[in-house]
Amino acid sequence: MRMQVLALLVAACSLNASAGTAQADAKPIGAAPIQCGAGERKLSQEGYVRIGGIEQWVVVRGEDCANPVILWVHGGPGNPSTPFSNSPYRAWEKEFTIVQWDQRGAGRTYARNPVDPETTAQLLTIEGMANDGAEVAQWAANYLNKKKLILVGGSWGSALGVHIAKTRPDLFAAYLGTGQLVKRSENDAWSYRKTLGLARAAGDQKTVSMLEGLGEPPWTNPRAPGMLRRATRMYEAKATTPAPATWFEHGGAYATRQAQADYTNGEDFSWLQFVGIKGNGMQATLDINKLGHDFPMPVFLVQGAEDLVTVPEVARTYFDAIKAPQKEFFLVPMVGHDPNPPMVDAQYRILKSRILSLVK
Repeated sequence: MRMQVLALLVAACSLNASAGTAQADAKPIGAAPIQCGAGERKLSQEGYVRIGGIEQWVVVRGEDCANPVILWVHGGPGNPSTPFSNSPYRAWEKEFTIVQWDQRGAGRTYARNPVDPETTAQLLTIEGMANDGAEVAQWAANYLNKKKLILVGGSWGSALGVHIAKTRPDLFAAYLGTGQLVKRSENDAWSYRKTLGLARAAGDQKTVSMLEGLGEPPWTNPRAPGMLRRATRMYEAKATTPAPATWFEHGGAYATRQAQADYTNGEDFSWLQFVGIKGNGMQATLDINKLGHDFPMPVFLVQGAEDLVTVPEVARTYFDAIKAPQKEFFLVPMVGHDPNPPMVDAQYRILKSRILSLVK
């Protein structure tokens, strides 16, 4: 998640030009279910699918069409992982088919359906995006001939993932959440206090002064969450295994100047929709406790021990309230909020040892 309010104002100037050229040649995919027979079994498709009344960008990749299917719910909001050519999750495609989609207001979906970044209207809602996700899940189940999918979400994608699971529980064999976002106001309060405590203990007066200047959340300054996140990243880095920089490089068609501009514009638009100009965006009402704690599918939560954004204390309290056929909580050392090797290894082990048998 990041915030660049000034960039939003500049982005409007190039919006119309970008809209005219963004993915004009991309073709729809998934018009008919695949035939997974004796022929070509590898899946590598990307294109637009009509979801929620607009065209949204969907990518389907896997080595064998018979493999179980993961619906990947990206974070941010506004941070699709579709552009990352060296993503560590690409290795999973040997054993799973991974369906990713650029959410409404993000990435190539934003490029196809651009919105004036200066708007103060609340155009994104959690409920609307959850309905989009449920529709993507139904599309994927139909297209790939699967009765149930594995639902995977991290950070913002974990909160949205729970909403999707609650919207269409019949479509999912299991839910795997990482860096579970529970209640934004509570998560922010814990994040602020823990980071301020670390800064004081380290004698880091610069960070202490910055945080004390912000005061405790909730905030009306849309820059405040980004300022806190810079501090949490700094302190997480001191206690975690770094991720290779190559993981987050945009590759191929995603590396063009236009594609990167579309990504940034969507990121900025989505983030402002999330925090709101006066702290009144989607975050203001985000509380997955309100959805209830009963899940008809198994639930697995992976939590970084050093996560200063979605802190373990809040995630654990939520987990303890869950009622599900099966549930497990994994606290992983040397892991913060963002993906790194120990996090990816833990997610993969859980998929293999706990979830794979549920969909075979």
